[in-house]
Order: sequence, then C-alpha cells, then structure tokens
Amino acid sequence: MTPGHPPSLPCWTIFGMRLHLPGGGVMSWTCIKRLQHGLLSNISHLTMTAESIVLYEDRNFQGRSYECKGDTSDLHTFFSRCNSARVNGGCWVLYERPNYMGYQYILAPGEYPDYHHWIGFNDCVRSCRLVRHVSGHLKLKIFERPNFDGQMWEVTESTPSIQERFLCKEVHSCKVLEGPCVFFEHANYLGRQYLLEKGEYSRHTEWGAMTPNVGSVRQIPL
Repeated sequence: MTPGHPPSLPCWTIFGMRLHLPGGGVMSWTCIKRLQHGLLSNISHLTMTAESIVLYEDRNFQGRSYECKGDTSDLHTFFSRCNSARVNGGCWVLYERPNYMGYQYILAPGEYPDYHHWIGFNDCVRSCRLVRHVSGHLKLKIFERPNFDGQMWEVTESTPSIQERFLCKEVHSCKVLEGPCVFFEHANYLGRQYLLEKGEYSRHTEWGAMTPNVGSVRQIPL
C-alpha cells in the first residue's frame, strides 16, 4: 500500500458468462445461480420452521403429536383429540371443526399444558392456520349499528371491558385499520373468541359471531 493512498480493493471482472475473481479464479454463472438459489432456500426454510405449533393428544404434551408449519384444513387423520399445545413461533388459530369452522382459539407463542389454558370449550381441534400480517399495533373503529352507522369508538390498545370503557354492550360493525386483534364474547378475555384481521366487517356475522356481544378486545403481539 502506498502511503497516503487507500488500500486497493479486490476487482471483480465479468467476461461473457463467467465471473473472474481476484487471484485468477473463475466462477461460472451456473455456479453463482446455484449458490444464490441455495441461500434463498435456506432463508425460506428458516422462516418457515420458525413458525410452527405442535399439537398433542393428551395433557402436558403427552400422547401422539403433530407439528403444523402452515395452514391445515383437516387434522382428524393425525389425532382424535387435542389436549395440549406448544407454539414455537408465530400466532395460530385453532378451529373446532375442519375447514376453519366452529369455535376459534388464538394462541400466541408459549406452552399450553391443557385446553383450558387457551380457554377451550372441549378437546376438539380439527383445523388450524397461521395468523399473518401481525403489525404489533392496534387501531380499529367499532360501531353500535351495522354498516358502520351510529356511535363510533376507536380502540388502540387491549381493552378488558368494552362496556366499562365505552358504555356499550354490543358491536355491530367494525373497521380494523391496524391489527389483527381478537374479540371476546365476555369481559376480561373470556368466552368465545373471534379473530379480526385488517379489513371491514359490516355486521357481526362477518367475523363469525352469532350475536353482536363483544366484552373485550385483545391485541395480538408480534
């Protein structure tokens, strides 16, 4: 290195379909593409394996188990019941019936030694899916009437009692601006659960509820 001058940097020279490396080495574009494909595959594999849930037939993580790494519309071939779960990554929705129907249970990362820990009504789990586009923020507008009519209230954080906070017992429509979030039928995050992802819901049946009763709202954490 000459005093007063920056060190020389390696020179990468391209001729035709080959990459000439410093020191005389040559790498073909086929090798470069293979390296690139392998790197992307490894990144994709790490991303997929980071989001998984293991479901167990018996309590305390005993009995037959099945690990889900993506949406699964029918679980009955893997086990006959589900009494515990371990969420290794991501947030998941368990459904009582196949094809994402029936009672919903939203599980964040952690361990659930029996179904009471996810406020389950029974040990029946027949489908599950990953909750996507979790922003870590919450912003929604709830309305006292269908089609976004009547009094409107804005929710920006988990709220254990909608009635105490806004003096209302029913939510007939909703706009989720940032989310997703979970509606609970009763206060203090009890009762039936309903996942609401970003979007507009003109009436309570669109988020799967039979009645407009919303007792509490919980933000889904990152």
